[in-house]
Amino acid sequence: MAFSLGGSSGGGGRRRFGRNSGTLSEINIVPLVDVVLVLLIIFMLTAHVMEFGLEINVPEVTQVRDSVEELPVIGVTRSGKTYLNDKAVNLNLIPAEIAKRFKNAKAVYVMGDRTVQWDSLAQVMDALNKAKFEIKMVLKPYESGKQ
Repeated sequence: MAFSLGGSSGGGGRRRFGRNSGTLSEINIVPLVDVVLVLLIIFMLTAHVMEFGLEINVPEVTQVRDSVEELPVIGVTRSGKTYLNDKAVNLNLIPAEIAKRFKNAKAVYVMGDRTVQWDSLAQVMDALNKAKFEIKMVLKPYESGKQ
């Protein structure tokens, strides 16, 4: 069954875009599909790239209770005195003391008072650098609300 919209067209078919047809109220889907496909391609490319941010394979270990290792920590007080794990040590003997007390130590932690003179801290770091130790500084992060 065919309906006529009131136009007197010669062919008995339905006319969609004629003079008497009024406004077109259909959505054009083609631009929408184009935009969706472009976004899909962009997402596929960026998702693959984002996968390679940091690759860290954490080893699986069993829980060991008594595995505390004492690490070499050089402390420098505000008066310039140097300590190796709470025992006073001469500045010139720091590398020898570390080698004697800590077998196979490659890194040394340096902890200085916030008011220490730079010269004292630089002398300690120079002695450790000459002995080919990796120097790691011990710092305390800011607490929230204080700076």
